[in-house]
Amino acid sequence: MLVLGIETSCDETAAAVMKDGAVLSDLVASQDEVHSPFGGVVPELAARAHLERIAPLTRTAVERAGIRMSDLDGVAVTAGPGLVICLLVGLSAAKGLALGLDRPLVGVNHLDGHLSAIFVDPGQEPPPFPFVGLVVSGGHTALYLVRAPGDYRPLGQTLDDAAGEAFDKAAKVLGLPYPGGREIERLALEGDETAIAFPRPLLDRPDYNFSFSGLKTAVIHYWDKIGRKMEERADVAASFQAAAAEVLTIKTLRAAAAAGARAVVVAGGVAVNQRLRRAFAAGAASSGVAVHFPPPRLCGDNAAMIAAAGRRLLGAGVRDGFDLPPRAVWPLYGR
Repeated sequence: MLVLGIETSCDETAAAVMKDGAVLSDLVASQDEVHSPFGGVVPELAARAHLERIAPLTRTAVERAGIRMSDLDGVAVTAGPGLVICLLVGLSAAKGLALGLDRPLVGVNHLDGHLSAIFVDPGQEPPPFPFVGLVVSGGHTALYLVRAPGDYRPLGQTLDDAAGEAFDKAAKVLGLPYPGGREIERLALEGDETAIAFPRPLLDRPDYNFSFSGLKTAVIHYWDKIGRKMEERADVAASFQAAAAEVLTIKTLRAAAAAGARAVVVAGGVAVNQRLRRAFAAGAASSGVAVHFPPPRLCGDNAAMIAAAGRRLLGAGVRDGFDLPPRAVWPLYGR
């Protein structure tokens, strides 16, 4: 089955073609230069950039796959959750292609895409079911018990800021460029992560929910308290990153132990963070749980993961009409 995937949920324009389980092309057009002057994503500018890029990017993805548009068996597109004004661009493009080609259309939950990314990587064995999946990104931080492909049971989520959002906000406070997550990680290499005892929010609670707003606020208060001394900035970044990584790791491994899961999958943009990966590696070594990460190129928003989830849905006979709406909020409970 040849499936075209389209992703425009936030600030990455992406298109990919998948044949059966193999990715034939996977293109992502970053918008970092668009949003950098503002220190965060501006939805109207993101949508405008999607409009400019979606058609040529989709054509190029099909060309690089070595196929024609008419060879496609279906079109998969992110329908949510995300910024509605951005989702509309991808949905409109996908609907136009599906209608013009007389091919089936299927809307994909963005979180389903992230959890499906682990099955796109030919370089590692897929995790055994059931496993606990952590989606951790700029817009999402949530835990799921994954009992089978597409079969998700929510275990916990952030009660306020997503982890990636906290990284970006902490970076902005420290005067670091956008996107802040990678800048925090870079600066943290120069600092002492034990220098500041930042809080580990909700770690003493038995549930699997997260909270990063208080951690972000602690960084702001500490930075103001020391008079924004630049010589201590690396220690602040390192201590903040260590606190966030510890909370994410401990809560996820606790959930895996309670569920009797033998594996954990960590997906989403924050999953590229090497400090987080080291924390999970250490935790896995002591708990006996295997930890899987998609390769970095599949952690951020991409269309290969949307094509993978869409291929599964299309193969199961799922079809959506041309009235498929964008969803700012779309809980992932399976389909």
